[in-house]
Amino acid sequence: MDALTRRKFLLASGVVGGSAIAAGVGGLGLADLLRTAGDASASEDHRKTRKLVIVTLYGGNDGLNTVVPYADSAYYAARPELAYEPDRVLRIDDSLGLNPVMKGLSRLWSERRLAVVLGTGYPKPDRSHFRSMDIWQTASPSGPANSGWVGRWLDGIKAAPEAAVSFEPMLPPLLVGETRTGACVSIGGLKLPAGVTTEMIGVLGRREPNESEMQARAADAYANLIKIDQLIRDAEAVDAGADAPAEPDIAATGTGGANLLSEQLSRVAQCVEAGVPTHVYSVSLGGFDTHAAERPGHELLLRQLDQALASFAGRLAQTEAGQRVTVVVYSEFGRRVRANASDGTDHGTAGPVFVLGPQVAGGLYGEQPSLTDLDDGDLKATTDFRDVFGTLLALVLDADPARYLGGGYEPKMLPFLARD
Repeated sequence: MDALTRRKFLLASGVVGGSAIAAGVGGLGLADLLRTAGDASASEDHRKTRKLVIVTLYGGNDGLNTVVPYADSAYYAARPELAYEPDRVLRIDDSLGLNPVMKGLSRLWSERRLAVVLGTGYPKPDRSHFRSMDIWQTASPSGPANSGWVGRWLDGIKAAPEAAVSFEPMLPPLLVGETRTGACVSIGGLKLPAGVTTEMIGVLGRREPNESEMQARAADAYANLIKIDQLIRDAEAVDAGADAPAEPDIAATGTGGANLLSEQLSRVAQCVEAGVPTHVYSVSLGGFDTHAAERPGHELLLRQLDQALASFAGRLAQTEAGQRVTVVVYSEFGRRVRANASDGTDHGTAGPVFVLGPQVAGGLYGEQPSLTDLDDGDLKATTDFRDVFGTLLALVLDADPARYLGGGYEPKMLPFLARD
């Protein structure tokens, strides 16, 4: 069966993950990933290597109700039904406070392990979910790019697939380069439509004589797809008996991130502790497109985020390997300053970015945008997102930021990380 027939079969059958496989992206099971830890000396080296965990909040998180400008009267005037009273917020200085449900991050703030980068965005903002997310993941605000900023780094170091791993249902553009890609380890596992079996997929995954390299890679991708099926059993074995709080299941909005964040971060922690040679992990949480009745749903999502991050941070602090992990949390845009008629908020622009971990110098970075000096009702970004990613490239991945950020952007280094 040639590659074209394989592709037609995949698309017609509706196998979940089809678009990723058609693009030549490989899948790994958790057991496969853990086996990459290899010999003891190599594992020990990777336990001492800095790691980056990228958390994407899909849908456009309302930054003003996440980091609340409780001392600004313009905040209450613009959204009287959505605003949080000053005595409810978890204050981080004399003008800003965290959402009341974010008690875990408030504790990390008090321990100086949480940095908040204010007013983060990009020039000429776009309110489309998909275009804005594309800009953040490719670090190319000036026009479309064929690779993500982490993917370009993978190209540059000629990395193996396990150098960057996504625990999401699909490999995000963030981890796709021109010649290298990361690996996708979906917690949801393989979902096949009625009438399609793993044996059938296995036949499609067999290499055939005289195939071209691209056809052979397509066959390998089908073979790798089956490995994901094992992930479910691996994940259940990992978590058996774990005493962790249950999280509510919140549906995403079609912009990604359907998996529960705590489960994804649990897999990351296991890989870090095992000495897996992965430098970058990508995880996500969706559902932040809060156009109506925002308060209850947004609080539920922020509680999920807070509990997952606080638990992960606590686990990191217990091991030498965990001490080398830095987490960055972002969303594709913030929301409008003024509430809409449905007690929600519409697509906006700039918002806060969180950076946390044992090596983070906690505090506020950048400038809180004005709520009265607006751009057509939107916040004006005060920090370019490439300054955040550039700092992480330089200090976590030991790379030249200008080489991997779109358009040769020269980022300003932000002092939220300690140097070795």
